[in-house]
Amino acid sequence: MDENGGSFVEVRRISQGPDRGSVYHSTPEVVTGSTAWIGKGFSCVCAQGRESDARVSFDLTPSQEECLHRLQYRLDVSYDNSKKEHQEALRGLWYAAYPGIKLRDLISEQWKEMGWQGKDPSTDFRGGGFISLENLLFFARNYPKSFQDLLRKQDGDRALWEYPFAVAGVNITFMLIQMLDLQAAKPRSIIGAIFLKLLLENDRAFDVLYCITFKLMDQQWLAMRASYMDFNTVMKSTRHQLEQELVLEDVSRIEDLPSYSLLRR
Repeated sequence: MDENGGSFVEVRRISQGPDRGSVYHSTPEVVTGSTAWIGKGFSCVCAQGRESDARVSFDLTPSQEECLHRLQYRLDVSYDNSKKEHQEALRGLWYAAYPGIKLRDLISEQWKEMGWQGKDPSTDFRGGGFISLENLLFFARNYPKSFQDLLRKQDGDRALWEYPFAVAGVNITFMLIQMLDLQAAKPRSIIGAIFLKLLLENDRAFDVLYCITFKLMDQQWLAMRASYMDFNTVMKSTRHQLEQELVLEDVSRIEDLPSYSLLRR
């Protein structure tokens, strides 16, 4: 709270770093009396390094290296509203979310209903790149029941001030990239190494993990009876839960994660 009784939240804007190992850097910026708490390059818990992280190097098999490079190629693609395939993906997201409701334009006030900060969703993709749109579209098409439940906030006793669905999704993409250290040439943490084994088993493991994370985040949100000012705390709790599940001995596929059971088609 500020001295006048208003609320504030720290926002961090992302800038490019010098190498794959440290692509994102952040600078604190305080926004008072506003709900502009995520999106447009904001990094929640995602970009905050943790001193306790183990930084060791893991050698990759040729197959793992190929899988990682394919995923890193996706991470490097920025959203470009001049590309037809990007436009079609954005339209696809709308009609997967709201079948039967005509989208007037790619820039429209309608997008705010999905939880974008403005009428042009492409401005919110800057923090997560094109893959953040691909993640949302994968979620909508592969687990439509869970997607719709989250989009429409149908589960649980919801807070008065809810998180905006779409922009929260961009932050989840960014958090996973940081947690798994996917910008590095090879894993530098046990979590990153474990994930590459899962990626070798399923080349869409990142997309599936995104869906799991979104559903788990919402479950944590409800359990903590959170409101929008608690988003960072919820994300930290979600990340901790994911890390605990990834190191379980019986997890050899992405579908083995206990939280995978939260997803519904």
